[in-house]
Amino acid sequence: MKKLLMIPAALLLSTAAAAPKISAQSIIVNPTTPDLSVSVRVDKDSSGAQNPAYKVGDKAVISATVNRDAYVYLFNVNPDGSVDQILPNRLSEANFVKANTTRSFPAPGDKFTFDIAGPIGQNKVLALASLTELNLGQISSFKTTQDQFATVNAKSQAGLAQALSIVVTPIPQNSWVSDTAFYTVAGVTPISTGSLFVGANVDNATVTLNGQRLGGANVTYNDLRPGSYPVRIQAPGYRDISTTVAIRAGATTNVNAEFAAVVVTPPTPTKLTITIRSSVNNARVFVDGQEAGTISSGALNVQVDRGSHEIVLIAPGYRTFLSTYNVTTNGQITINPTR
Repeated sequence: MKKLLMIPAALLLSTAAAAPKISAQSIIVNPTTPDLSVSVRVDKDSSGAQNPAYKVGDKAVISATVNRDAYVYLFNVNPDGSVDQILPNRLSEANFVKANTTRSFPAPGDKFTFDIAGPIGQNKVLALASLTELNLGQISSFKTTQDQFATVNAKSQAGLAQALSIVVTPIPQNSWVSDTAFYTVAGVTPISTGSLFVGANVDNATVTLNGQRLGGANVTYNDLRPGSYPVRIQAPGYRDISTTVAIRAGATTNVNAEFAAVVVTPPTPTKLTITIRSSVNNARVFVDGQEAGTISSGALNVQVDRGSHEIVLIAPGYRTFLSTYNVTTNGQITINPTR
């Protein structure tokens, strides 16, 4: 949870065509490419492609830029999975941002600072921009009239993604977009161990590092000895994801598992069908000594296992027919006995 210091001290802090994609890396993504765009950055990384480190006590600034007039919503996913709503709040100006402008949090002149606090590990900042104002009633709320920041109901990244997907589903698909920035909170003193964040796009995923089960996904595991280790991420109903990670002292290694549903291949049939054709109707057919039926309308379908089978055909006034066949595929056999 980030600590917000207010100045002065008297201020109290406290309908879419396709479903949104829930992503381990980006939390929630519009599956289409709308002409609306949003870019979120932290002040130590103007490119948005890095994972800069902040120490506990550092002051940070988060900024968002849109190419069209839009409402911008900012959330911070902490290393322990908890979620803070940054914008909107009751201390900043409204969360409406004009086209091709950048909104900073805190903005110059705001009577508070955004101070980095624990827990240590990787944080994600999600920016969601919408052409229309969103109703966040199911996601967060101000518990009292004195609360300056809303309390988020979602207790995890997955919970936030699912709640936001419900909020954006009724609005036109080309009217919202999201972006994600990353930063790591490091301790004040030098760290001789490293951290591992494992994200997953499904619920109930578990993480095993170097043969030892750590627990669930979408959390940061700290106090890990530096080195190279195998990691396996598992989820019921999905194929396991395995890779090798390098744990570095004082840094957070990021692994994102995008699970794909298991494709079940139908089993190979164990029975084969052979069609026995004969011009002698009502002739009796035996397969491996067992009567299989009689010829009707010139044919009889028989199911057998793959392999060698003895076939006998008997009819009054005809010589008994007997032969052995090696059946490897579905097919037909023609038998015309002599008198």
